[in-house]
Amino acid sequence: MSKKKNVEAQEKFGEAVNTGNLELIRDVVADNVKDHDPAPDQGPGPQGFIDFFSGMRTSFPDFEVEVDHMVTDQDNVSFAYTAKGTHKGNFMGYEPTGKSFEVRGMQIGRFEDGKLAERWGSTNQLGILQQLGLVEGSS
Repeated sequence: MSKKKNVEAQEKFGEAVNTGNLELIRDVVADNVKDHDPAPDQGPGPQGFIDFFSGMRTSFPDFEVEVDHMVTDQDNVSFAYTAKGTHKGNFMGYEPTGKSFEVRGMQIGRFEDGKLAERWGSTNQLGILQQLGLVEGSS
């Protein structure tokens, strides 16, 4: 698979997340995807990603991920990103605060046949909770 096709698949995943058209994820995530860093309670496969991002968009209706820098090779797409949103729905058992967050993260995705086959990633989850005023910290 070409770098271009992998980037296009990653961009389609991002479009799904940012627009809320989460069914697009099924087109670009392998059924047997291995997520090395799943979110708490995230299920397997494309449905696990759909359920996770559905929950994020319920908690943060304006949830958005913006790619800041991307590096690719023949099989991998890696990127640094900024995620942001406004807390308007229940999140991790916390009632809405109306506050916004903006945090950084990184992801590496390995692709096979135009679909995400393996994922490694990290988002500043503590930063989200601190910025929402849900835990103490210096944010």
